[in-house]
Amino acid sequence: MDKNNWKNFFENKTERCRVLVVGDVMIDKYYHGDVHKFASDAPVPVAKIFKRRSSLGAAANVANNLALMGCKTYIAGFVGDDHNFETLSAQLTKSGINQDGLVTTEAPTTTKVRVISGHQQMFRMDFEDNSPKDDKHFAKLENYVTKRLNDAFDAVVIADYEKGVCTEYFCAAVMKAAHSHGVPVVVMPYGQLWIKYAQADYLTPNIAKINRVMLSPVDGEDNDAVERAGRYIMRKFKVKNVLATRSAYGVTLITENDVVHIPTKFQEVFDSAGAADTVAAIFTMSLAGGLKPADGAYITNIAAGVVISKSGTYAVTRDDIFKALGIDA
Repeated sequence: MDKNNWKNFFENKTERCRVLVVGDVMIDKYYHGDVHKFASDAPVPVAKIFKRRSSLGAAANVANNLALMGCKTYIAGFVGDDHNFETLSAQLTKSGINQDGLVTTEAPTTTKVRVISGHQQMFRMDFEDNSPKDDKHFAKLENYVTKRLNDAFDAVVIADYEKGVCTEYFCAAVMKAAHSHGVPVVVMPYGQLWIKYAQADYLTPNIAKINRVMLSPVDGEDNDAVERAGRYIMRKFKVKNVLATRSAYGVTLITENDVVHIPTKFQEVFDSAGAADTVAAIFTMSLAGGLKPADGAYITNIAAGVVISKSGTYAVTRDDIFKALGIDA
């Protein structure tokens, strides 16, 4: 598409999109400080904190990317009754994301706290409990998803980070409910048990994730190898299409009857955190807005390139994409 068509899409189509994000929600907290000495009571460096910030992570970051594109965005997942949820909730509200689908459990809200000096991460603290959730919590979540899908959604994203939401049973329930309404499902895979994503319309793995389920590693630079891997994944795990992201080598869209390789512009990879979230969000937005999958892959590649040039978890904006496309905002 030319620049005028892209601008028309973002200004007139995305704001009519309704997308439901289901999966593992998270909050990322960053403490920035200077390290000039070691502690007197232990042989550890001391960081004098001068700035702190927080950002939506995992499924919440997927939702944030969608909301920044103008989509009407809803999120469903598990949280805890704690101060980290208060931070998460406040940021979801600020982004205009409907959070009625968040189910409170006895486990803490998944939170990652990072201490950073300069551009170097010193250490990370994780607050999480990935043990199986009670059936009553899953019942609430499934009931919410089923009822919400009666409200004419355009797409569903399942964002899996193996934090307890995306079980085989629950993924199947979401697929069934979405497909009964003719709604496509995009899945961000994790781990190795990809059979739980059976019947997904699109899977969005990067090469590192693909290599976790392959017998032999795939070279991200090799177009043919990436296509073969995608078709293997489609057969083995019974998914319909694969959008493989290949870092500096762009993205590849593999469908039943076609393959499209989209190269990326060379740029320095500053930080890949959150890139997978952006890929799932922007590609889902493109489907929800009625773009052809190949055009969706193209704009997804543009958005991912923006994210990897940023520090930390970053949600891409419409202005970012306009700038990358050479369009006046």
